[in-house]
Amino acid sequence: MPERVESWWARRQWSKSAPVPYAVGQFRVDWERYPVLVRQFHPDLNHGITLTQVPPAADVYLLWQCDVGHQFVATPWEQRQRPGQSRRRSTWCPDCAAGAGGRARKRTGRLCEKTPALAIGEPFVSECAPKPASAAEAILRQKLASRLEFEAGFTAVRVKQQFFSHLEVWPDIVLAELRVAIEYDTTGRDGLEHVGKREAIDRRKDRILRTAGWEVVRVRCGKLQLLGVHDVAASGTVTNALIERVIERLREIRGDLIVNCYLR
Repeated sequence: MPERVESWWARRQWSKSAPVPYAVGQFRVDWERYPVLVRQFHPDLNHGITLTQVPPAADVYLLWQCDVGHQFVATPWEQRQRPGQSRRRSTWCPDCAAGAGGRARKRTGRLCEKTPALAIGEPFVSECAPKPASAAEAILRQKLASRLEFEAGFTAVRVKQQFFSHLEVWPDIVLAELRVAIEYDTTGRDGLEHVGKREAIDRRKDRILRTAGWEVVRVRCGKLQLLGVHDVAASGTVTNALIERVIERLREIRGDLIVNCYLR
């Protein structure tokens, strides 16, 4: 009987007497033959466990998300039984396959035609990007620019998956040289921003950016919980110490050698 992923992981921790029963990358070779499944699997949907830590024969329920955005539960065996030679990505998603793509098109709606035809992952200046939401965000951008050399002005990243009615997402700060997006999150004046359903939107936005080859650092203010491994907790004031912590996260992501090249 398949188990929920958190129960399965806890049982393996107990049976192997180890906090990490399977190392990251341990089953990479087994999953490399299934690039669609690699793209559909997201650790943040599965309690931080990566696909390369899951044995292909594990009897465990995992949560997957297709390129359209449908989420569904399936075991590794069920996923590997889907048509591997099909050219249609929809055959790897039960919802898309059931509707032969029609239902997916209806759900995604009409795409904005203002997004330029750029390569996936390319940054650009978007006509649709919203204006900065807070003064603190502008201060964060200014202080980062005083410590890092990066091309200012980019407001969007071209992505593969539809985000609302666009094939682009709008990070608060775009570090094109490092391919890292910086987000500044607060609960807002009414305490409703970046919580509940809006937190789910943030998570999906991050997954779409990572699929496009980018990484995300979120500065989470107040009592907001961290969403990703590279996120930074903040009081709500943009201090020099906060900037240094963000730079440390950039070093974790891209390495000291690369990040140091852009330090002022």
